[in-house]
Amino acid sequence: MTTTDPGTEVGRDLLRFPPGFRWGAATASFQIEGATGVDGRGPSIWDTFAARPGAVLGGDTGEPACDHYHRYPADVALMAELGLGAYRFSLAWPRIQPLGAGRVEPRGLAFYDRLVDELLAREIEPVVTLYHWDLPQALEDVGGWRNRDTAYRFAEYAALAHEHLGDRVRQWTTLNEPWCSAFLGYANGIHAPGVVDPKGSLEAAHHLLLGHGLAVQVMRDQAPDDHELSIVLNFCALTVDDDSQLDAARKVDGLQNRLFLDPLGGRGYPRDVVEDTAWLGDWTAAVHDGDLDVIAAPIDWMGVNYYSPTRVAPAADPLAVGDGPFPGLRGVDFLPPRGEVTGFGWEVDASGLTALLTRLRRDVGLPLVITENGSAWPDVVEDGQVVDEARTRYLVDHLRAVHEAIAAGVDVRGYFAWSLLDNFEWAAGYSQRFGIVHVDYDTQVRTVKRSGRTLAEVIGANAVPATGYDLP
Repeated sequence: MTTTDPGTEVGRDLLRFPPGFRWGAATASFQIEGATGVDGRGPSIWDTFAARPGAVLGGDTGEPACDHYHRYPADVALMAELGLGAYRFSLAWPRIQPLGAGRVEPRGLAFYDRLVDELLAREIEPVVTLYHWDLPQALEDVGGWRNRDTAYRFAEYAALAHEHLGDRVRQWTTLNEPWCSAFLGYANGIHAPGVVDPKGSLEAAHHLLLGHGLAVQVMRDQAPDDHELSIVLNFCALTVDDDSQLDAARKVDGLQNRLFLDPLGGRGYPRDVVEDTAWLGDWTAAVHDGDLDVIAAPIDWMGVNYYSPTRVAPAADPLAVGDGPFPGLRGVDFLPPRGEVTGFGWEVDASGLTALLTRLRRDVGLPLVITENGSAWPDVVEDGQVVDEARTRYLVDHLRAVHEAIAAGVDVRGYFAWSLLDNFEWAAGYSQRFGIVHVDYDTQVRTVKRSGRTLAEVIGANAVPATGYDLP
């Protein structure tokens, strides 16, 4: 994603973003599409997981979600109304390859043809994510991401999707948040496929990265010079109060940030992370000769997902395994949030985003794009409106944080709000609303929230208010 000018302008009332800054919103296939048994789509691990009693709050499933599969023209019209210049969405692997390999379902590809063409007709750039967690169940039945073969099946899927849509889609992301796929799915089992296997989760992390590298290679071979390839990571923005917390922060930073950043950057897996997790077993046996070179295949930009900071402290027992989401992490306590929290109980701290972006300028060395940033609140529709003041404040404060990072020299090329629509929020079901557009799940009526209207004003001005939450 390119811009024409790296500088920013600070006005009396507005903080202006660089010319060409990319404004968009993001979604994921399983969270919005519905139509889980339509047109030959195969089951995904999230279909299976959601059917397990107690796995998802309220017994919610991905059906019908936002019924985007049938309502995409109206949803794209909403995007145009909001002035979005880009839309980040994921392809459903089991909609394209019901068994994760072999037979291709033409009706699945045809849906994405229609969606991409509708976006382009509205002058909205499609930004495709190949994998946002909905692994075909048939692949999980033979080990999923713990099975090395899945990385090769992913590369084959990437090749066929890219070949089919690449004449119209320039922006491609391989994986969304592989940390979540590996550790929430295979370490503590709170996400699909619901497995508890700490050593296996580290092997899954490697195979996810290997799949990314293989996919980059095959798409690079297919791609015209103007295609841009990327990966999206959910970074842990650690906040410490004093030096006593530094070792705990190092351990968490290793398992969430450096475990992915270092091999992607050609530095291999961090030695301290390998040593800290060695007691689980030699997961690095999954790393074959040449794998690290594949993983380090050059990409064009890095996607950054940020919601909230993380606070940690050393545990009283240095060998105690905590309740956090990290495989085999010992000697670390996760501290409660401070100040205002969202509906998910996540701490609101925009300064953490500025600090994270500044750190990534050093550690990544690539252009950055904010691919997800948002907050969940208990919205209410009154007189046909949703006046979501807390989400609006969150949005504007975090956009100021992005502007601060750009002004300090960080090469940030775009911002995608999470999410365009209220949707199925994974293990939380439909209990948490992140959308800038409200969805009534009974009627499927969409209502643009105040936050959505505010984002539209920001996009129109290519600027955020320097103070307050309304553009002058």
